[in-house]
Amino acid sequence: MARVAQKVRDLTSEDPGMRHALEVVLDRSRSNGGSVEWGDVDDELSSGQWGRLIEKGILKSGDGDGFRVRDPDGVEQVLDGDDGSSTGPSTSASTDDDEDTGWTTYDKLAGLAALGLFAGYQVGPVRDLVGGTLDTVLGPLQEMLPFYAVILLLAMVTGLYSTLLQANLMDTDKMGEYQSRMQEIQDRYKDAKERGDDDAVDRINEERMEAMGDQMGMMKMQFRPMVWIMLITIPVFLWLYWEVLTQTAELGSVTMPLIGQTAWPDGAFVFPAWILWYFVCSMGFTQILRKALDINTSPSPS
Repeated sequence: MARVAQKVRDLTSEDPGMRHALEVVLDRSRSNGGSVEWGDVDDELSSGQWGRLIEKGILKSGDGDGFRVRDPDGVEQVLDGDDGSSTGPSTSASTDDDEDTGWTTYDKLAGLAALGLFAGYQVGPVRDLVGGTLDTVLGPLQEMLPFYAVILLLAMVTGLYSTLLQANLMDTDKMGEYQSRMQEIQDRYKDAKERGDDDAVDRINEERMEAMGDQMGMMKMQFRPMVWIMLITIPVFLWLYWEVLTQTAELGSVTMPLIGQTAWPDGAFVFPAWILWYFVCSMGFTQILRKALDINTSPSPS
């Protein structure tokens, strides 16, 4: 990625010995199929040099106990003095940066479409268009089942694809790596403050500023599946809303705990009854699904 190239330049300018350290790490990692451990390089590197490569994010956690070099081709170009810094980042760096934090064009289009669909909650023609279109598919379902069963079924379907999208579009290992790095920097900053090492405090503050870019990348990664979830869920909600507004008499009422008999559009604990019933069904089914499929959407410690 472009940031890795800049970090390599910073390291080699601060400590010329880091150039040799990087060359050794690159050579040993390629000899080992892309992975390198401390035991592979301890004959050439000091523990401080190894730690600096990890702190700067040039080495990232790989499979098992080993590490992998981020953008090895880009690192080699910087070391060879042919990194294209005057004309922009290299192709491999740009691609790696997109993989780390960026959204694809399709992600951005999905986000714009989801924002446009939000207008349906306030703009009648949009709501009628989306609701009427989906009614051609969901209308027969509504005729066969009571409205509470329709909401339950839709909540199960939306919970299923929401869980699968989060599992496939979120890299929990990378997010865990971001969090671990921030915690490690915070611990070192605290230790430096306690021992009164002002030089170390200044140096670690610079690392914290660099790490802010990684935090932004983690936020983008967390939000990426949400745009696809909203793109599919908002039309479902619009159809339910349209159905409640246009078919209130036909939908009847429902008996809810602590509330009793209530019509679907009426308030139930602040929310309309149909929204409250949807959330209860969706949250319950989603938790069961994650347990059953052993899907974890929380950052995994690196």
